[in-house]
Amino acid sequence: MFLPTTRAEMEKLSWDRLDVIIVTGDTYIDSPYIGAAVIGRVLQAAGYKVGIIAQPDIESAKDITRLGEPTLFWGVTAGSVDSMVANYTALKKRRWKDDFTPGGKNTKRPDRATIVYSNLIRRYYKNTKPIVLGGIEASLRRIAHYDYWDDKIRRAILFDAKADILVYGMGEKSVLELAYNLKNGKDWKDIRGICYISPYPKEEFILLPSYQEVKEDKRKFTSMFHTFYVNNDPLTAKGLCQQQDSRYLIQNPPSYPLAQQELDRVHDLPYEREVHPFYKREGEVEALKTIKFSITTHRGCYGECNFCSITVHQGKIVQGRSEKSILREAKLLTKLKDFKGYILDVGGPTANMYGIECQKKLKSGSCPDKRCLYPQFCPNLKINHKKQVEILNKIRRIEGIKKVFVASGIRYDMVLDDQKYGERYLRELVKYHISGQLKIAPEHIGNNVLEKMGKPNQGYLKRFKELFYRINREEKKRQFLTYYLIAAHPGCREEDMYHLKDYVKRELKIIPKQIQIFTPIPSTYSTLMYYTEQDPFTRKALYVEKDLKKKSKQKRIIINPR
Repeated sequence: MFLPTTRAEMEKLSWDRLDVIIVTGDTYIDSPYIGAAVIGRVLQAAGYKVGIIAQPDIESAKDITRLGEPTLFWGVTAGSVDSMVANYTALKKRRWKDDFTPGGKNTKRPDRATIVYSNLIRRYYKNTKPIVLGGIEASLRRIAHYDYWDDKIRRAILFDAKADILVYGMGEKSVLELAYNLKNGKDWKDIRGICYISPYPKEEFILLPSYQEVKEDKRKFTSMFHTFYVNNDPLTAKGLCQQQDSRYLIQNPPSYPLAQQELDRVHDLPYEREVHPFYKREGEVEALKTIKFSITTHRGCYGECNFCSITVHQGKIVQGRSEKSILREAKLLTKLKDFKGYILDVGGPTANMYGIECQKKLKSGSCPDKRCLYPQFCPNLKINHKKQVEILNKIRRIEGIKKVFVASGIRYDMVLDDQKYGERYLRELVKYHISGQLKIAPEHIGNNVLEKMGKPNQGYLKRFKELFYRINREEKKRQFLTYYLIAAHPGCREEDMYHLKDYVKRELKIIPKQIQIFTPIPSTYSTLMYYTEQDPFTRKALYVEKDLKKKSKQKRIIINPR
């Protein structure tokens, strides 16, 4: 049974009023891949009455008032993607498609959806219960941040949304504690993983440079971001305060990661794995085709690529599900009526991080002065793909499963670093888990650009390519590598793209198709570089291409066959 999204569904459950109403910029897909559905199911499992309003009409009361007013709080999320990223390309052109909207047309998710939905609630419910922001848009915009589409520093989103509380990160623990405290009239201001507005700074917390200061001084913005970034680890982080106007943003330390048993419970909840019928009648939802028959094995990523937001949202501690939980889900998928025998993906943010984590980090927290994989692999991270080989082997032996794909990205440098199981893991992929091609993401090959991205040097790519094709020959397979590349990243000039073009033609013998122009999303180091035009680690001036036509040219250099 779905979470109710209409009054008629509430009446069937004999519910007069809901405890929590979640408003989301995605359509309602009841899936463990969809944040609004996960939070709704977690709250439901704890005994709360939860409803969902998906993609409400922002010009009228008809949708936002459909379920009445909650007794505890409103949950507001822009959806699975930051609304500005969902609505605009890197060249600031409006996107025509939205994979999370029925029918695929990009007409349902407003720009700055978190702010718009919060204001929509306030318009029709003046003195309502607390509005609680969540999801990736809120998480990445929780402090003063550079906004690419406005080309300016914006305030913490709580202030612009006029909301009460912000839950950042994955949120399950924080939202459960918040619901409990609100229900029982207890103080919620010490809950980990939340932000709120206060007239005063919190004495024992770190005071960041104010919004006004970072808006006017790029050096202070850089200093602020460093402090913000290193205080994302739940074991070592301190609380943060930042003055926005006459008031302060208070960010409590991050929530502790879920234990394996807790993560298993989240994935074992009774998801329908479908679009709610109320919305399905409006058309097919493209995202469902990918996620319905896919399995998440873990969350978090310690790769810390400078252009990626996962570290700030999911964290850099890899939290893995148990083998039993993963196999339970695989068997469940085989029972769905439209299952054709194919598991479309088994993975996470980086597929081959499952089962690999630094024990020192788990006990003492992340190292404040170095990264796990860059510029060299930390010896404390014992890379071993054995668990992944075993779990893939067990999934593909389940009755009714014809093929199991690994479509999530893999870190090919991790494969090469694993002397014991790396080649065996790749051989398993080649033999059983890809069909025609394996997608990898070198992003670039110029070491000067890779350095700014926080990616391994080009030597890894050549070695991996040679290993991949050798295994294919040995297994009598005819499969290929496809490459994701990025144009116009900070530090990248046109000459770097010509160098890349020459390399892919000479060494990879392809004309690549998967090329993205760098998009400066909030709260990443690459966006910091883009805004300040400096390397944040050396403070040296950095070339940044900001002209839209010249960004487009960088991409065309690669795709033009001449």
